[in-house]
Amino acid sequence: MRKQQSIKTMGIKLKEENTTGGLHNTLATGTNVKGDIHTETDFRLDGKVEGDVDCNGKIVVGPKGNVTGNIVAANAEILGNVEGSIRVSSKLILKSTAVIKGDISAQSLEIEPNARFNGACNMSGEVATKETSK
Repeated sequence: MRKQQSIKTMGIKLKEENTTGGLHNTLATGTNVKGDIHTETDFRLDGKVEGDVDCNGKIVVGPKGNVTGNIVAANAEILGNVEGSIRVSSKLILKSTAVIKGDISAQSLEIEPNARFNGACNMSGEVATKETSK
């Protein structure tokens, strides 16, 4: 009887994980990628990318994350370094540790104190697309 209860509990737990957990990709610290990245789901970047990142979900560039290239995403939260343009169709958040060298475009922008941004900002309400990032 006890064995059946643990199986039921495991079944419920798996069901809860599947319904509440979203899909996402992670590039860990110490990982370097040379080339473009395209993802349909959320993306956490703590490594280094030399190339463009195209994300249909939310991208988070962690405090040790580094992107040398353009970013196009639905939403973005930047804690690390980006050298290139950032085009976000909804909300862009620049945390206090962010260093941005390039133009940004977003519908909504939040910048914490001590974040560094050197470039032009466009908040015209245009939706970011692959064509506008080139």
